[in-house]
Amino acid sequence: MPEEIRSLIVILVVATALFFFARKSACSITNANDFYRRRNIWFLLTIAAFVGHDFWIYASVAITFLLILNQREPNPPALFFFILFVLPVSPIQIPGMGLINYFFELSHARLLELFILLPAFLSILRRGDTISFGRTGPDKALAGYLCLTAALFLRDPNITNASRQVFYLFIDVFLPYFVISRSLKNLPAFRDTLVSLVLAIMVIALLASFEFYKGWLLYSAVSEMLGPTGGITAYLPRDGLLRAVVTTGQPIALGYLMVIGLGIYIFIQRFIHQKLVRRIGMVILIVGLFVPLSRGPWLGAAALFVTFVATGRYAVRRFMTTALATILVLPLVSILPGGERMTNLLPFIGSTDQENVEYREKLITNSIIVIKRNPFFGSIDYSKAPEMESMRQGQGIIDIVNSYIQVALDAGLIGLGLFVAFFAMTLYGIRRALHSIPDKDSEEHLLGRALFSTQLAILLIIFSVSSITIIPIMYWSVAGMGVAYAQMIRKKAV
Repeated sequence: MPEEIRSLIVILVVATALFFFARKSACSITNANDFYRRRNIWFLLTIAAFVGHDFWIYASVAITFLLILNQREPNPPALFFFILFVLPVSPIQIPGMGLINYFFELSHARLLELFILLPAFLSILRRGDTISFGRTGPDKALAGYLCLTAALFLRDPNITNASRQVFYLFIDVFLPYFVISRSLKNLPAFRDTLVSLVLAIMVIALLASFEFYKGWLLYSAVSEMLGPTGGITAYLPRDGLLRAVVTTGQPIALGYLMVIGLGIYIFIQRFIHQKLVRRIGMVILIVGLFVPLSRGPWLGAAALFVTFVATGRYAVRRFMTTALATILVLPLVSILPGGERMTNLLPFIGSTDQENVEYREKLITNSIIVIKRNPFFGSIDYSKAPEMESMRQGQGIIDIVNSYIQVALDAGLIGLGLFVAFFAMTLYGIRRALHSIPDKDSEEHLLGRALFSTQLAILLIIFSVSSITIIPIMYWSVAGMGVAYAQMIRKKAV
């Protein structure tokens, strides 16, 4: 049996089990017809990718059904999230038909942006109650960042390439942020969107657990249709264990996605009435966080938990209980079978792949030297600096495993300031909204705590990873949720 068929069978069995298990709880939170319709398109796109085994066949199927579904979809962000992780985001060039080398790069994620978010964007613009872009603090910071980045693209002597980059800014950054920040205006819309996101992440978590257990990357079977790299990293071991990837392209991106899933699930689990189902859902996400064996997301998860506790009731008592439990559990882990291996994987404590930590430290040191030469607006050829050349790895690349460093190298300290200001203003808006809610046990307050904690965890994790694969899509999207939340609470208070 061909590998792609075997992979497809496993994926369909696992997804069917998850959707069946979650059906009752999901349909109590969102509309049942919406759940079934999104689930069916998830299956359809997955089958089209594996059976068609050609990106353009897949794209034709996807576009056809997305055009039909858009007429019936009441919540475009929910549909976008539900099927965002069906395939890796590896781009394929659209041929230029002899006019130019290629028009632009298309991927599964960009397909969804163009045929779900773009129609939603045009629909939002026609509404009379839409807050125009630039009215909020985060809007202003993002507008500054986008304008500066677009202007800096003009340093590229190839005007066609510069135009492509501006187009990517619009569809990859502006569209997810704007559509999500303007679509989610009430709690039912938030619940519908977040349950779709959690379900999509849970499917990935279960498939990642299978990859880890069997030592088999399920989506490598469709990598050929996705271009030279296929969006799937090579088999990467850590301490003799395979690091799961699924459709995220990199293990650390998978761990990052699991942290977001955990943050959102903290809110969603309130509406799951069966205690066993609620606990199983949390276990699925925790296992999904473990199997990539990525320490940055583990630290992010810890930060998420600490922040969530700190923004709730009885914070000190809960901190003391957690700290005591951690002190008691860690020594026990080391004496259990396989405990030494587990301890070696832990950040700051373990010794596995210590060279990765050293590389990140050297990257920061060398990058600061390079940034000082072009402190305001960065440089287009920073990679040619001798300090960066010394960072070049065996694959011939310089891995900028720090999103903040990447922004500073590309757009200077002004670009970095606008980038950080955008997220800082988003967090401030959520925090201010939280303080304005009198009932600290309300659904609105719980949602704000979950969004605030998730956004803070994201900002910590991207300190240890570049903005690759799904990472930027998700941090712009979660920020859009934060802005939507702040506006929703503000309108209620008026």
